[in-house]
Formats: sequence, C-alpha cells, structure tokens
Amino acid sequence: MNPRFLKSAAVLASAALALSACATATPYGPAGYGSRYGYSEQRIDADRYRISFAGNSVTSREQVEMALLLRAAEVTVQNGYDWFATIERATDRDVRYQATPDPFYYDRYSPFWGPRWRYYRRGYWSPWYDPFGPDFDVREIDRYEATAEIVMGRGPKPAGDPNAFDAREVIDNLGPRVPRAM
Repeated sequence: MNPRFLKSAAVLASAALALSACATATPYGPAGYGSRYGYSEQRIDADRYRISFAGNSVTSREQVEMALLLRAAEVTVQNGYDWFATIERATDRDVRYQATPDPFYYDRYSPFWGPRWRYYRRGYWSPWYDPFGPDFDVREIDRYEATAEIVMGRGPKPAGDPNAFDAREVIDNLGPRVPRAM
C-alpha cells in the first residue's frame, strides 16, 4: 500500500478516536465552574429544596433522572433527615437539529472524486454543479434536564406514598450506577 495513504488513514483514525473520547455522558458533579451541566440545589424552606440536574447531549434521560434522585438523597442526609418526597418533578427535553454537508458529496479539488455527470452552469459544462443542491446529513440532538422540589423528613418514610424515598437506600442503590467526575 501507499505509505502516504497509510499515514493519512492513521491520522484520521486517531482524530476520530480523540473526538469519541470527548463524547461522554455528564459526570455526576456540581454545575458551574466552566460547565452548565451537573447538579444544583436551592434551599426553599428549612425542610424543602429544589434540586436539578442538567445533562449534555450524550447523557440519557434515565441517567439524568437517576442523578437527580441521588442528589436529592445526598442533600437529605447532609441536612440530617432520613427520607424525602418529591412534590413536583419534571424532566425537560431540549431538541435541536444539526445539518452537516456530506463530506463525500463534493470534493472540488480532486478530479477523481465526486459526481461523474456534467451540468451546464453559467455558459460552460462543469463536473461539480448539481442542480438539486448539496446533500446534507441531519442529526437530532437531545438534551435532558430534570428538576424536583423535595420535602425532607425524619424517621421511617411514609408508608404507601410512591413519591417518598429512603435517602440511604437511594444512595446505596443509585450511587454505584451514576458516573462520577474523574
């Protein structure tokens, strides 16, 4: 094989590997300090907080909701309470679309790549003009943010309330499943 081709392929493969390393889910940690992703909380009353967790475009809805519950449990334990109940809870989905031109559709600098047919453009025949326009790849990008208002309590959690959680059990069950910052 051509050594120049092998060098180009190696550079391209290492660039793809480097980019894929950047595409990781939002690690569990506080928002701010250069990142808008992560958790934040606001004290509303002595036993009430508003907790939120914002994920990036690689973080799934399930991961965002688990991180929210984990943070609510940690805030509960840090304030000396045993259980918490969610009063209001919502997960918002932010959708945007990104269009990128197909890199294999046009290559104006190579006579060996591109469409082989010719089109008449501005008085001359051109191998690079397509009357249907350029080809684009469209990608949908989702980003989730979960928020909850919680009320905290001491003693055993209220029986029969599906919105009440034992804080220590939540930490034990969800803590190992939530990716942490390195």
